[in-house]
Amino acid sequence: MSEPVVDIQSVVKRYAGHTAVRNVTWQVPRGTVYGLLGPNGAGKTTIIRMLLNIIVPDEGRITLFGMPNKSRGLTDRIGYLPEERGLYRKMQVRRLLRFLAELKGVSRRVADGRIDHWLERLALRTPDKDWGTAKVDDLSRGMQQKVQFIGTLLHDPELVVLDEPFSGLDPINAQALKDTVVDLRRAGKTVIFSTHLMDNAERLCDAVCIIARGEVVLDGPLAEVKARHGGRHVAVALESGDGIGEILEDRRLVRRVDDSNRYFEVELADDADPQELLRRIVASGAAVQRFELVQPSLHQIFLERVGAQGIEEGMTGQG
Repeated sequence: MSEPVVDIQSVVKRYAGHTAVRNVTWQVPRGTVYGLLGPNGAGKTTIIRMLLNIIVPDEGRITLFGMPNKSRGLTDRIGYLPEERGLYRKMQVRRLLRFLAELKGVSRRVADGRIDHWLERLALRTPDKDWGTAKVDDLSRGMQQKVQFIGTLLHDPELVVLDEPFSGLDPINAQALKDTVVDLRRAGKTVIFSTHLMDNAERLCDAVCIIARGEVVLDGPLAEVKARHGGRHVAVALESGDGIGEILEDRRLVRRVDDSNRYFEVELADDADPQELLRRIVASGAAVQRFELVQPSLHQIFLERVGAQGIEEGMTGQG
């Protein structure tokens, strides 16, 4: 097995009476999309900042590409999109991107070609409009986020770290970012992104690490994580969710349910017969659009492993 791109061993970070990260050990293999997941305040951003040597851990060690993360030259191999966005709002977009590329040692000629590519790729340059000539201030929030994303990639980094990249994006811009992450993975890049949005992680990630209260509660390839939490889950979709509440509260049939009004993810009770659940739903008069035995969703696994208490406690923590 090749050496991991990121190797974090027994890392601890404390802030004035609060331990934000507790003895975290985590490895990210080369060429993977790895999700760092957890509720707001769980410690995700703190881990990323330590990984990038923005802040220093109180205990433990971190290596990148087999070298201590303080080693010279590593920053040029990494692209980082922070959670807190920041752009020079009065600068022209193209000049700003050229400036960011030159900071990473990319020549103007090479940078201009890459800028053209990314502006077109992310629909910031069309036959009707070239947003590269506009000032950052004139762009929508979603466009500004795409500009900063472009700035993260212009030096062709080997490791791309995205902190809450989908925050505030509409579905069209979110899809453009997802497509780009997939292409980076196919090009052999390693991508880490932190998020509290489980649907995005489930669609994109090869592997996930779930953080709660500053600790790793789950880590591994997504397929293995789902297999370990297999249980017996049923996806149910109805024309209307009215009238089946009593059925879903029957603990002889249902251990747990995620109720989204017309869509339900049901974990069956031990020894419960899924056909009995289906029979009772049909007998209630509900029109069934889907009834399927499935693996648990990442959302359901997250709720099971983190739980409401972990989310509430995380909200008061750092990062």
